[in-house]
Amino acid sequence: MNPDSYGDMLATVQSFHDKHRFRETGGEDLVYRVALMAEELGEISACVTKGKDKEALAEEVADLLILVLGTAISAGFDLRQAFWDKMRKIESRQARMINGRVRVSEFRD
Repeated sequence: MNPDSYGDMLATVQSFHDKHRFRETGGEDLVYRVALMAEELGEISACVTKGKDKEALAEEVADLLILVLGTAISAGFDLRQAFWDKMRKIESRQARMINGRVRVSEFRD
């Protein structure tokens, strides 16, 4: 296994899904997965707002990444392609300062 390989990461998450029979037991239900991702985002927020160390933050972000990879598996889309498609879109956007912070978004004036 190559730890830098997206394919190996995806295969490892797929293996985890298979091991726990996510498809047969509701673990790949998209509404459920969104709730899990929101929960993980809350844990990331707690790490930042409570000043936890970067190891704790890294663990929570890794949890979210695993859920995101699993959601791509569950929904049946190519996350790698979606990533590059989205990057092409946002790279052409202009940045704006909003309340003293940079924002790169699809602004509607």
